[in-house]
Amino acid sequence: MSRTQFTVGTFNLLNLNRPGLKIYSDNDGWDQDTYQRKVNWIRSTLMQHPSDVWGFQELWHEDALEEVFDDPSLKDFVTLIPKGHAGDGIVCGGAVRKSILVGEPEWIQQFPEKFILESSGDDPQTSDIAVSLNSFSRPVLHFQVRPRSQGKAISVYVAHFKSKAPTRVFREGWYRDDNEYYKQHSKAIGAAISTIRRTAEATALRMLLTEQMKGTDEPVVVLGDLNDGRASNTLNILTEQPNYILSGLDQGGSDNALYAVSRLQQYRSDRDVYYTHIYQNLRESLDHILVSQEFYDNSRKRLWSFQGMEVINDHLNQDNHQQDGSSDHGIVRAMFNYRPNPSD
Repeated sequence: MSRTQFTVGTFNLLNLNRPGLKIYSDNDGWDQDTYQRKVNWIRSTLMQHPSDVWGFQELWHEDALEEVFDDPSLKDFVTLIPKGHAGDGIVCGGAVRKSILVGEPEWIQQFPEKFILESSGDDPQTSDIAVSLNSFSRPVLHFQVRPRSQGKAISVYVAHFKSKAPTRVFREGWYRDDNEYYKQHSKAIGAAISTIRRTAEATALRMLLTEQMKGTDEPVVVLGDLNDGRASNTLNILTEQPNYILSGLDQGGSDNALYAVSRLQQYRSDRDVYYTHIYQNLRESLDHILVSQEFYDNSRKRLWSFQGMEVINDHLNQDNHQQDGSSDHGIVRAMFNYRPNPSD
């Protein structure tokens, strides 16, 4: 059966682990009641805002996500979780309607083999730089779906980049050797390390995307908590900052770039006020859906037409998410209709 509508969503689960298992430095983790509230809230949200594809972040345990989907209303879905993932680390997960999943999912831990961030500087005043990172903080999930039986398969990537929170450096040997000096700079140094790590992850994923997208006309969707805003350097690296055509008279599209559905929504709205995260009263959009030119209305290569974006974020007004089991991130959905460009 070929679908004429296609919906994708991204959902940070706020440390979905089985009760009693360690979460970071919390050795006790969730108690049974809190865990059950989380499962119920996540399940209810998925049912109220149906999507064909879901990308999840902060997934700790295979059984926890399976329990979320253990409901007759969600029986058409298959969950994408590494086998045996049992609460000892965090991965990106997914859920897909069984009828459209193609092949097997993969989790990408390592950066591309030829990934290099090293330079001797591009002018005499610039000193050498070298970054030795070689893996993602959270493995990137990659899978394919085919909403139309005779249509092109769509590659979906689910990512979760390093947070903005400063990396804790107080355990490092160089820090302990000169504690009195470095403790006054630990926040700045930690934030810089987190930014460098997030930038490297964006670059590594961009390299993977380029290798797949360039010259192939293959539809691609990137979902995830990227821990940075749409105008950030992180997103600029990942999207390659394509040109958005607004007149409706010309047709463009970029073979290698990604288009933010938040910007596509903004161009159809009077205001751009959506947010997916609140920290110290600062409302930011950290959760994103990015799509290739096959989903961009003004592209010569358009296959799917953008219909709209929805952000579920009322629950962010509550400070204690344990009380109702909610997430500390908003959920983002994007809807598309099958409508190929007639000139393609």
